[in-house]
Amino acid sequence: MRLSQMLFVTLRDDPADAEIPSHKLLLRAGYIRRIGAGIYTYLPLMWRVLQKVSQIVREEMNATGAQECLLPQLQPAELWKESGRWDTYTKAEGIMFALTDRREQQVALGPTHEEVITYVARDMIRSYRQLPQHLYQIQTKFRDEIRPRFGLMRGREFIMKDGYSFHADEESLKKTYQDMYQAYSNILRRAGLAFRPVEADSGAIGGSGSTEFMVLAEAGEDEVLYTEDGQYAANVEKAVSLPVDAKPSPFTNYEKLETPGTETIEKMCAFLKCSPTNVVKNVLYQATYDNGMTVLVLVSIRGDQEVNEVKLTNELTKLASNYGASTILKLAVPDAEAQSKWAAKPLPLGYIAPDIADDYISSPFTKGGTEGGTAPKFLRLVDKTAVDLKNFATGADTAGYHVVGANWNQQIKLPDFTVDVRKARPGDRAVHNPQQIIQSARGIEVGHIFQLGTKYSQAMGATYTNEQGEEKPLVMGCYGVGVSRLAQAAVEQSYDKDGIIFPVAIAPYHAIICIPNISDTKQVEVAEQLYTELNSSGVETLLDDRNERAGVKFKDADLIGIPFRIVTGKALANGKVEVVQRKTKESQEIAVEDVVSTLKQWIEQAIK
Repeated sequence: MRLSQMLFVTLRDDPADAEIPSHKLLLRAGYIRRIGAGIYTYLPLMWRVLQKVSQIVREEMNATGAQECLLPQLQPAELWKESGRWDTYTKAEGIMFALTDRREQQVALGPTHEEVITYVARDMIRSYRQLPQHLYQIQTKFRDEIRPRFGLMRGREFIMKDGYSFHADEESLKKTYQDMYQAYSNILRRAGLAFRPVEADSGAIGGSGSTEFMVLAEAGEDEVLYTEDGQYAANVEKAVSLPVDAKPSPFTNYEKLETPGTETIEKMCAFLKCSPTNVVKNVLYQATYDNGMTVLVLVSIRGDQEVNEVKLTNELTKLASNYGASTILKLAVPDAEAQSKWAAKPLPLGYIAPDIADDYISSPFTKGGTEGGTAPKFLRLVDKTAVDLKNFATGADTAGYHVVGANWNQQIKLPDFTVDVRKARPGDRAVHNPQQIIQSARGIEVGHIFQLGTKYSQAMGATYTNEQGEEKPLVMGCYGVGVSRLAQAAVEQSYDKDGIIFPVAIAPYHAIICIPNISDTKQVEVAEQLYTELNSSGVETLLDDRNERAGVKFKDADLIGIPFRIVTGKALANGKVEVVQRKTKESQEIAVEDVVSTLKQWIEQAIK
C-alpha cells in the first residue's frame, strides 16, 4: 500500500479523552477513531491488525478440531429467560442492550452466546454418538458498559472469538478445556505477548472452574496475584492465601468499654492499644435477589482484612434458595437512604456487634412495588480469619462502646455460616507453600475459558441419550478471546516515547519504505523496486511516497510501529539502504540486492 493513497492521518498531541498509553497511541497513529462513547471505527491499519489476530485465533482453533460458525447478534429474550440470566444481564449487571421490536417482542444484542448455542444443541444433538462437539465464531459483541473507557479495552461494541463445546461427561469436557488452555497459550505466544494464565471467578457466565489469560501491563485493570515459583496465579477476585498470623490478644477479661470517637479500626486499635488482628469487624451489606427480596448481610471478619465482594456475592448466590431466589441482582453497603427503608431505629455504625439484634429491621417487613420485601433477620456470615480468634475486641451495639476479651459461643454466638470472603493481597503466604510470598502484577484479561458443566443445558432442556438409552443433560464448556482487546493490549505492553512497537506477527505491515526526497529519481526508483520485490515475496510492505520531509516520515513510521523501516537515502551511493528495527532502534546498511532475503529471515525468526 502506498501511504499517499491511504486514509492516513496522525496526531501530534494526545487526545484529551484518552487515558492510557495504548488508547492515546492508537488514536494518534490513525488506527482508530471515536464515534461515540465506547464506539470506535477500525481504520485500515487497525483492520489489518485485527485480521491477523483473527487468523492466528482461527488457525489455533481449527487445529483443535473446533468448527467455525456464525451465530445471530440479535437474540430473543425468551432464551435468556429460560437460562435465568435475563434479569442478571438487564438489571443486575445491566450490560445488555435490550429492546422491543415492532411485534412487541423483547430482543437483545448479544453480549455473549451461551443461550443461542444451547438452543442450537438442544435442537440438533440427540445421541452420545454426536459428541463431543465444539463450535466457535469471531464476531461483534455488544455490552452497555456503565463507563466505557480505555479505547478498545472496555468498549460497548467489540470483536470477540467465543466458542462452546458439548460433551457426554466431565472427563470429555476437561480434555477440551486443556486443549483450549494450550490453544490460548499458543495464540498469545504467536501474537508476541507476555502473558500469564490465572485462576479466575466465573462471574455471570457461571460454571465450576475457569482460567483467565492475562497480558501483563501496568495499565491493566485486573490485579494478578502469583508466586515466584510459578505454582500459583489467580485474579484477585478469585485468589486465596494465608493471612499473617494474629498477634496475641492483650485482653484477658470480657468487659464493655467506653471508646468514644473510635468508629474506625485504626482509631479503635489506637485507643485500645491492640492490633487489628485482635479485632472482629462487622461489615453490613444489603443484597437484593432476583425475586425482589432484600436481605441484610452482616459479615464478621478479622480487623486487618477486607471483604472480597466477588467472593461474597458467590456465597450469597449459594444461599439464594433460602430466600426463594436464584441469583443476586445487587450487592451494596446500605447508605442512609437505603437504611431508612428498613431500619426500625438508627444503627450504631462503627460499633455494630456480630450479634446485633434483628429488631433493628422493621417488623413486619415491608412489601410492595417490585422490591418484594426485606427479610426480617440479618444473614450472619463469619470469615475464616475471625473464627479462631480468642479474647477479641468487637462492637458493643452501642455508639461509642466496644467489648473486649470476647470469645465465640461464650459471650457472642458464632454465626451460622463460616465462609472465605477475605481479599487475598500481596505479602500474604501462599496456600500451596507458606514459604512462598504472594506477589502482585497488573494484567489485561484477553481470554477466558470456563467449565460450564450443565448450568445451561439443565435450565434449557438440552439433553442427549447415552449408551444405556437414558436422557442426560449435555455437559458444556465456554471459551472466549477478545480479538480487539488483544490488539490494543499488544500496544499497551509494547511502546516507547516515539510510539507503538507492534510484534511482527500482528503488525499491520512488516516493513515501511521511506523515501527521504521524492525529487531524487534514484531514491524513488530503488524504493519502487524494493516495494514490488518485498510484497511479491510475502513481506507486507508500505511505501511512504508522500511529499513530506524525511523527519516527518521517520516520526510517522515510529509512531505506527511498523517493525522494519527501510530508508532509500545516502547509503544508495554505496548500493545500500538503511534498515532500522523498530523494537531495538538498531540501524544497519544492507545491500539493495540482500534486503528481501534479510527481511524474510528476520520475519521468520520473529514469528516462530
